[in-house]
This record gives sequence, C-alpha cells and structure tokens, in this order.
Amino acid sequence: MNLRDLLKGLVVLDVKGNADVDVTGVNIDSRKVTAGNVFVAVKGTATDGHQYIGKAIALGARAIVCEDMPECVEGITYVRVENSEQIVGQLSTNFYGDPTRKLKLVGVTGTNGKTTIATVLYNLFRAMGHKAGLLSTVVNYVDGEAVPTEHTTPDPVTLNALLDRMVAAGCEYVFMEVSSHSIVQNRIGGLRFVGGLFTNITRDHLDYHKTFENYIKAKKQFFDLLPSTAFAITNIDDKNGLVMVQNTKATVKTYSVQSPADFKAKIIECHFEGMYLEINGREVGVQFIGKFNVSNLLAVYGAAVMLGKDPQQVLVALSTMKPVNGRFEALRSPKGFTAIVDYAHTPDALENVLGAIHGVLQGRGQVITVCGAGGNRDKGKRPLMAREAVKQSDKVILTSDNPRFEEPEDILNDMLAGLDEVQLQKVITIVDRRQAIKTACMMAQKGDVILIAGKGHEDYQIIKGVKHHFDDKEEVRACFTI
Repeated sequence: MNLRDLLKGLVVLDVKGNADVDVTGVNIDSRKVTAGNVFVAVKGTATDGHQYIGKAIALGARAIVCEDMPECVEGITYVRVENSEQIVGQLSTNFYGDPTRKLKLVGVTGTNGKTTIATVLYNLFRAMGHKAGLLSTVVNYVDGEAVPTEHTTPDPVTLNALLDRMVAAGCEYVFMEVSSHSIVQNRIGGLRFVGGLFTNITRDHLDYHKTFENYIKAKKQFFDLLPSTAFAITNIDDKNGLVMVQNTKATVKTYSVQSPADFKAKIIECHFEGMYLEINGREVGVQFIGKFNVSNLLAVYGAAVMLGKDPQQVLVALSTMKPVNGRFEALRSPKGFTAIVDYAHTPDALENVLGAIHGVLQGRGQVITVCGAGGNRDKGKRPLMAREAVKQSDKVILTSDNPRFEEPEDILNDMLAGLDEVQLQKVITIVDRRQAIKTACMMAQKGDVILIAGKGHEDYQIIKGVKHHFDDKEEVRACFTI
C-alpha cells in the first residue's frame, strides 16, 4: 500500500521524506517490525515508543509516524501527528481495507457480563447458520478457528488484522468485548459498529482510570460515538444504564428484569442445571443460572432481534446455549456438594454470583467462598470484596489470586482490613490457592456449595511477574478424588 493512501483521513502536521513509498504493514511494537513497515511511536503509560524508533529502522521500517520528530535518517519517511495513539486505529483500518465495512460488528461494554454476552451471541449466530467472529477475554474466534488472546480488546493493529481474517473467512457477524482501556486508548478507532450493548458498571480498573466518574465517561464514550444507523441496547436495571445512551445518535432499546423495557424477563424456576424463563411473554428453558445471567441473556436476545432475527427462533437457539468457560461453571462432587468456578473479581460480581447460589439453595445448605484479589490493581476494592464474600457466605477462605509483583500476605491484609471482629470469625486465610481450594472441599458437606471466585477461565497464576500453570477446575476435580 502507498503511504499516502495509508494516511487518508488523518490530520498530518508534517512530513519529511518521500510520502509516495509503498509500505508493507503497520506496527506499534518495534520488536515485530519487518521490512517495509510503518512504525508508529506511541507514548504509552509504561513506555514511550519514540525510544524505539532507531530499533524499528534497524529492523527495516520504511516510515515512522510520531509526535516528536527525531533526528532524520536518509531514506526513511517521517510523519508527524498531534497524537499517535489516537490515529493508530484509523491507520490500521486503512491498511486492512476497512474490514468492518464488510462485517456487522456488535460491541459489548460494561464491568461484568461482557464475555458471556459476546460469546453467547457468537455461538447463537453460528447455531443459526451464520459464519461469525468473536473477540473476547477468553479466546478469539475466526469462525471456527480459535486464536489465543492476551487482552480483552487487542491493540488496533492486531484487531484489524483479525477482522481482516474474519472477512477472508466469510464471516458476516462479529461480536466483540469493548474494554474501557480500549475506548480511552483509541484501540477501536476507525471501526464501524452496527450495535452496542451496555451490561452494567461498578467499581473496577480505578488503578487506571483513577476515579469512578472517569470510568463511567470511558464507557459512555463508546455509545456517544455510535452512528445513527446503529442500535444501542442498555440495561436499565443499572442506575447508569440511561446515562450511557443519553447522547448517542443510535436507536436506543432497553432491557430489564425489574422494570418495563423493550426486552423484559422473569425467572419462573431455577436450579443448578439451569432456569426456566419468560422473555417478552414467551417461555424458554436455558442452561444458565442466576438473575445476572437473565440480564446477560436478555442482552443477547435483544441484540439478535435488532439484527433482524425472528424472536421465537432466537429463543429456540438460546435454549441450546451453554455457559461460557469459567462463568458460573458447576462441578458436582461425588460426596454431594457443588463447586462453582466463576471469574467474579469485583464486589458487584461476587454479590451477583453469591445471590444466584442462594437463589437455588433456598437455605438448604451452607456456602463456602474461596476468593482473593489481584496484585498491582485497584487496592480500594479489596476490603469491599472481602465484605461482600462474608455477607453472603457461611465460611470464607481468603487466598492468592494473581499476586503479580505484590506480596500475597499484603493483599490479604488489605482485604481483612475491611472486616469487623464479628465478620472475621467467619474467615480464614490460606495464602496457597491450591491448599485453600482443598480445605474448602474438605469442609463441604452434602448439599453445600463452594464458590471459587476470581480466576474462572484462567489457567495460570502470576507470581513475581512469572506465569505458573494453575487451573481452579483442575484443582477442584483433583479434590473430588481424595
């Protein structure tokens, strides 16, 4: 592609060198640069890409996009822009031929539920005979091909490359988790969305956003930028649900399990194998559990209907869908207790999952919760999570959950600081997560439920910056054989 074509639609402050050169790709990681690439020097939160311009040129970069002009090297074209982070998305979109113009892209944003909604939509549309793509926290899919993922929303170059592969594979629909980081960092810049869904918003990522107000603004920005041709479906059971869509140009639809809405549901019957629901006046059995999952399924139903699908056919397909890996997965012990493995890593998520467990138990057994909090993340939510776990559990075991570069004991002390003397009587701390899970299984009696929260689909522990294999489900199944 010619560099001039790549720069179309962008505000360029200055160009030094020949703009009529052919380029072979766009990269923001100097280590991945190959001959003929454009290297975009981004001033990130941890490192400044301008420091790696020389390395990128040594690896064969043909052009440099930057904010600060370096000392020029002969034969290299330099393009100066005001904010390189903001234009990476559009550059990537231009290079890959605007892939979302050929796809129906739906974005899902919020604190909890993004993975379940995006994944169920992906599975639903494939079950209804369509080729589809998925961009999620757990794994990306190019139709049926799994592509490993490292972030909820990939960087703009990786993102557009994946979308281009989806176009080549004949995908018609793509369902994508949209993180607050990706919105603020313009990772989704240049993408065309036909729809957006809002799940809920509670305290999370304040280590990055600093304030809850900034976090809300980040999510809202996604809906502010939706075009008039798109739809925006919002959860009005969340107090910020209508705030999200108050300035959007998109067609607004609502969903609720509590109030009148465009998409409405109620639980008729609930057990650990699933629920029987009424959605917009029609009854359906689903293999999901909990009020929070009713909201998730309503968002799925609403999106499918807004994408033109027959409501009854959507419900038939919904009845065949299974829970997402690591999201309220129930494992039955031969001894008669149930272990629930869930990704819940915020106070609100813990509240929802524990509420769902009590909704099924109805006081017929005890609840033992195993949970921790991630290291080098928002410390303010740690005491809140401990309080939430204690409030709805008979016993709580606090343990490690990706301590990263922090000492696990320090994280647990932060959690314990949120509890009073009475609450502390319910709690024990076991730093070793394997031992914590084993202890919970030894404590559980027939009819009890163990909630193992925080990691869900993750099959690793990050300790001192090193990933070690660790899978909660593997550990639970090992305990079942003891």
